[in-house]
Amino acid sequence: MKYSLKQITVFDAVASLESVSAAARKLSMTQSAVSMSLGQLENLLGRPLFIRQGNRLTLSHWGNWLRPKARRLLQDAQHIELGLHEQHLISGRFRLCSSQTAAEHLIPELISRIDTDFPELRIDLMVENTENVIDGLLNYEFDLGIIEGRNDDSRLHQERWIDDHLVVFSSPHHPYAKYESASLSQLEQAKWVLREQGAGTRRIFEGAIHGIIEKLNVWKEYEQVSVLKSLVKNGQYISSLPYLDVEKEVANGELVILPTPQLNMQRHLSFIWRADSGENPLRDCIITEARRLSRNRLLKR
Repeated sequence: MKYSLKQITVFDAVASLESVSAAARKLSMTQSAVSMSLGQLENLLGRPLFIRQGNRLTLSHWGNWLRPKARRLLQDAQHIELGLHEQHLISGRFRLCSSQTAAEHLIPELISRIDTDFPELRIDLMVENTENVIDGLLNYEFDLGIIEGRNDDSRLHQERWIDDHLVVFSSPHHPYAKYESASLSQLEQAKWVLREQGAGTRRIFEGAIHGIIEKLNVWKEYEQVSVLKSLVKNGQYISSLPYLDVEKEVANGELVILPTPQLNMQRHLSFIWRADSGENPLRDCIITEARRLSRNRLLKR
């Protein structure tokens, strides 16, 4: 074997950061050492791995070919190192990126369980909308994603986790709250506050009204669920969010669900990861614990 794990590590860091200087800081190496290691690897393989554009490096065709294989090699090396040091296999750092609903209502309990049962496993949690979770996985920024709805990119593997549904809701003082259900004409005339474009919740909502409601009166768009709920509580707006997001407020009477039998807003939360990432015991552990959590939630209902 002509190349070294150090060279593969340098390649992976430069590919992630698109910068020799940034990779040098991450690896606690000098820039010249990073450049030398990268150059040696390209010479050994006989292929250019990056396209150099000023100070920015982007992966070439061969770099994109090598990237998933390098990631698998580094993961396997980490598992070997853990085994040689007689450490438990379920240990190390894991990058999880979740959409907002799961991050707020499910992930805290999941992390608490893992901290108790697998104390050597550390989860680095990022919260993004569904579109950004997908982009981050494709750019190797995360090891596992949790999204709302569908992913159509064949480079990512998707497995359903837990079912949920969207609801339309208002303040108890909103004029629509007195009706048994909200008509399509009422929904057209209402002032809406909604999640931003790119959010999985927004995609599902727009899919539900497509072909049914011609034009929606959207006054504001926000990333933050808490902002949407606060605006609706003031009385003049209505919104649509996952039931998990409004469950507590509905129970204590701060918000009311407006029945909309014309709209099908069933959805599910899913795990996604790169299809070429190979086996990963840390990912398997987190998914197993998440499924156990969802089963316990169903039993409590």
